[in-house]
Amino acid sequence: MRNRLPVWGEIGRPTRRRAVVWLALALGGCGSVPPAAPPMAPPAVVMEPSPGATVPLPPLPAQESAPLPVDDGGRPAVLSAEHPAWQRADAAPLPAPLRRAAAQWQPVRWSDLPGWGRDALHEAWNAWLRSCERPAPPWAQLCADVRRLTLADEAERHAWMMQSLQPYRVLAPDGANRPALLTGYYEPLLTASRVRQGPFQVPLYAPPPQLAQARGGPWYTRQQIDSDPEVQALLQGGVLAWLADPLDALLLQIQGSGRLRILEPDGRQSLVRLAFAAHNGHPYQSVGRWLLQRGEIRDGTWEAIRAWAAANPERVPQLLWVNPRVVFFREEVLTVLDAQFGPRGAQGVALTPGRSVAVDRDAIPYGTPLWLVSEGTAARLQRLVLAQDTGAAIVGAVRADFFTGWGEAAYTLAAGLKQPLQLWALWPREAALPAR
Repeated sequence: MRNRLPVWGEIGRPTRRRAVVWLALALGGCGSVPPAAPPMAPPAVVMEPSPGATVPLPPLPAQESAPLPVDDGGRPAVLSAEHPAWQRADAAPLPAPLRRAAAQWQPVRWSDLPGWGRDALHEAWNAWLRSCERPAPPWAQLCADVRRLTLADEAERHAWMMQSLQPYRVLAPDGANRPALLTGYYEPLLTASRVRQGPFQVPLYAPPPQLAQARGGPWYTRQQIDSDPEVQALLQGGVLAWLADPLDALLLQIQGSGRLRILEPDGRQSLVRLAFAAHNGHPYQSVGRWLLQRGEIRDGTWEAIRAWAAANPERVPQLLWVNPRVVFFREEVLTVLDAQFGPRGAQGVALTPGRSVAVDRDAIPYGTPLWLVSEGTAARLQRLVLAQDTGAAIVGAVRADFFTGWGEAAYTLAAGLKQPLQLWALWPREAALPAR
C-alpha cells in the first residue's frame, strides 16, 4: 500500500499508495495550511439525488476480519532456554554491528528478546510465505526452508530460526536507544453502489486517460474535480463506484486502498477491493490539522471531524478542498483466498493482519522478519512480524505501523495503537546488510 497514514491520525502523511488512517488526524502533517476559503457552492459529490432516484439501499452483509489477539503475554513456552538449539545459538560469538542508512543494528543473544520462545509462529508463517513470493537477497535461499517448515511444529520452527538467523536490536544510526512508536493501520470496509442513486452521490474514479499526459506534474485539484464541469467531463465513464459520504471517500484515499460491498444494478452484492492506481500530483494536506488550527475541533479524531461535518454540512466542500490531492483506484476481484489477506504492501505482497508491519526502508529492508515488543493500553505484543510495507509518515529506525486487518474491529485496534516500541531484526547469519 502507499498513501497510508497511521490510524491514530490522518494528519501527517503525504499520500502513498497505502494509507493508514491516523486517528489523530491532526497532529503530524507537513506543508502549510491553506488560508480560509470564501464560501463556495457545493461540489458535485454532495448534490441532491436526481428525480426518480431509488430509495436508500439496505445494508449489505458484513465481511469482517476476526478480532486480533491483543495480549501475547499469557502464551505458554514453546521452546525454553534449556533447549539444545537455544543453548547452541546463544553460545555462538556475537558478530559485529550492522549499519543501514537510518539505523544501527546491534547484535544480541536470543535470550535478550522479551517473550522469545512463546510466539505462535504458525500465525506468522503465512506472512513469511508471502514475502518469499518476492524475496530479496539474502532471503531467496532461506525461503526453501520456510516453505519446508510450513507443516512443522512450533518448536522446530523456533529451533530453525535460532540456527539460521542472528537477532539485532534496531537502534538509531548513532546507536542510541531513543523513544520509539508503534501505530496501527487498517483497510476500510465501506458500502457502495455501482450506479449513482439515492444517497450514493460520491464518485470513486479510475485514472483518467488524460492523467498520463501530465507526465508526473500536477493535474486538476480536488476542488476542480468536484466542481468544474469541464474537468468532470474528462472523468465521465471512469466512475468505479459511488459512496454515500464524502468523508468516507476521503478516508479511502488517505488509506490508499479499501474493500467495498457493492450493490450491483441487477441486485447482486459483490465484495471488491479498490487499490491505489495513481494520484493527481498535488501534495497531501490534512483536513484534521486545518480544523484544529482554526479551533473548530478539540481533537483530531475522525469522530470529531465527522461531528463537525454533521453540524456544518454547507462547509463540507470547503473542508474537503483543503486537501487538493485525489487518489484514483483500480478495482480488484476478491477471491475467497484474497479476502483472507490485506492489500499489497510496498514489498509487493499481500499484507497479513497482525503479522505485517510498515517500516522505514532506510532502516529495515523489505521482507525482514522482526521481533516486535510493545506494551500499552491497546495491546501487549511480543511476536514475529514481517517488514512488508512503508509510508511517508513511518520514518526512523524504531518506527512501525501494525496492520490490523479490515472492518470495524480492525479500525478499533488500529485507532488505539500509539504506544512504545522495541524492534529486533532477525537476519541470516554471516549475510551482509545492504546499505539501502
